[in-house]
Amino acid sequence: MPKARSPQIAGSAAYAVAEMFRWPEGLDRRPREAKAFYATIAAATLGSIALSFTALDPISALHWSAVINGILATPLTAMMVMMVRSPRIMGRLTAPWWMVLGGGLTVAAMALATIGFFVL
Repeated sequence: MPKARSPQIAGSAAYAVAEMFRWPEGLDRRPREAKAFYATIAAATLGSIALSFTALDPISALHWSAVINGILATPLTAMMVMMVRSPRIMGRLTAPWWMVLGGGLTVAAMALATIGFFVL
């Protein structure tokens, strides 16, 4: 018997996709007003139902998605620190040196933690 999945995941995915593409979104809108938003909910729900019929263990999938997110967090944070230093990207709102230093220390700590994950 397939297991039920959480509908909040489909809703949060729909909000994220709609905001990314600047589509009309919201559960307070009628489906005719936010077709792509509701289509995303339907696609996520159908994908969840399809996964229920596979041998994929949902807890294992959550574990590995967290591992991948943890590994990718370091380079993404490093890119953000570089971006906030760039006047071309940020204009006159570039980060002061102490914020860049804090971001650099954060990246270093995250990199050490990621290396430790693989070594230990």
